[in-house]
Amino acid sequence: MPPFDAGFGVYVHWPFCLAKCPYCDFNSHVRHGGWDEAGYLAAYRRELQHMAALAPAREVKSIFFGGGTPSLMKPETVAGIIEEIAALWSLSKDCEITLEANPTSVEAGRFAGYRAAGVNRVSLGVQSLDATDLATLGRKHTVEEALDAVSLAMRHFERVSFDLIYARPGLDVSRWREELKRALDFGPSHLSLYQLTIEPGTTYEQLYAAGKIILPEEELARALYDETQAVCEAYGLPAYEVSNHARPGQESRHNLIYWRYGEYAGVGPGAHGRLYTEAGRRALATERSPEAWRDGVLGNGHAIVSDETLSGENEADEFLLMGLRLREGIDPARYTRLAGHPIDAGQIARLSEVGLVEFTPHGRLRVTREGFPVLNAVVAELAS
Repeated sequence: MPPFDAGFGVYVHWPFCLAKCPYCDFNSHVRHGGWDEAGYLAAYRRELQHMAALAPAREVKSIFFGGGTPSLMKPETVAGIIEEIAALWSLSKDCEITLEANPTSVEAGRFAGYRAAGVNRVSLGVQSLDATDLATLGRKHTVEEALDAVSLAMRHFERVSFDLIYARPGLDVSRWREELKRALDFGPSHLSLYQLTIEPGTTYEQLYAAGKIILPEEELARALYDETQAVCEAYGLPAYEVSNHARPGQESRHNLIYWRYGEYAGVGPGAHGRLYTEAGRRALATERSPEAWRDGVLGNGHAIVSDETLSGENEADEFLLMGLRLREGIDPARYTRLAGHPIDAGQIARLSEVGLVEFTPHGRLRVTREGFPVLNAVVAELAS
């Protein structure tokens, strides 16, 4: 069992999409000929059994179906995976079960089936409420379909979140403010709001290199970030993490397991996990190709291609990187126990002097609002 109990979750990666979005670097694949869903369900069950053998006797606090586009899965497949998890581990009474969905009308019609399967939280990939920008982002739904899906989801699920991307080409503060308010007027309990970034290997990287995509200048990007914080706070959804906003008590429990450096099993093509075994904290990753993953699991019981036991320094660096994303910050004493030494007091003092980090009244170290836009630099300073 882990020496620090920040919770245990299960991540299930569904790799298939109807189309590849030009900005996306996730492990997602288009298969126009479809897929053998029964075969994939058998593989998920088998790999879950392998993970349970590595990390037995856990209480599952959250299950997250990510992708790809998990809402392309049949509700019966989702139900079968949940049933397998419940058979291998115990589920907490308030286990959060999230499924990512794209808001097309066909997929939204499956919401009743997902709810019957046990899903109690949905995260919708809305991405924009501007028709032109939706097309530019490669999304297959319309604004009307997105809003209809949000309304339908709220009728079926206790908790609903959706994603929006800002700092898009041509987006100014005024237009973003109105778009964000329109989203918040629907009354979601959680929003994930991401600045558009150019990821390696994507179509957007090629377009950016060719000068066909121009991102906002640093000053405008910061103004968009500040406006995001102000509007969400006014609606009662303050940021609890760099890109995530929620009403108090409605935070994503699954993501909190990651950010609080908890333990999680990852199954499916390209899934990552962090499990505590007798050897220590192990960083696991599976085969990315869907077909190779399926065949590997059905043939060998798993498709793990990377299995690294982390050292204390590695663990401490991951703990710092994940935990400082949170508004609650980290317990410095836990860092000391992982690394074998405290965070450099001089670095903390220097960052504190310029207003980038602070201590809470309870002694937790956290990044300030001014520090969040330069979080990576702050973490790099503290880890050095």
